[in-house]
Amino acid sequence: MKRFATELRGKTVMTNDGQILGMIENFIIDTRTGKLHDVLVIPAEEVETRLFKTDPQGRIILPFTGMKAIKDVVVMDVE
Repeated sequence: MKRFATELRGKTVMTNDGQILGMIENFIIDTRTGKLHDVLVIPAEEVETRLFKTDPQGRIILPFTGMKAIKDVVVMDVE
């Protein structure tokens, strides 16, 4: 299924087990290949960000390949 990045921005991100991680803010794209690499997530208040890779702004960096389902929320496989 194809989606526009603008459709995904602002969507809630949760883990397979239902933990809410936060909200999609942006994406990291390889400008040479056009390949989508990572998803930048604004963490929810209760999320322990030290358990995740983060950028200088404190956003959680999740690999795009971990994105599993896109409906009302985005389910990410975070291991």
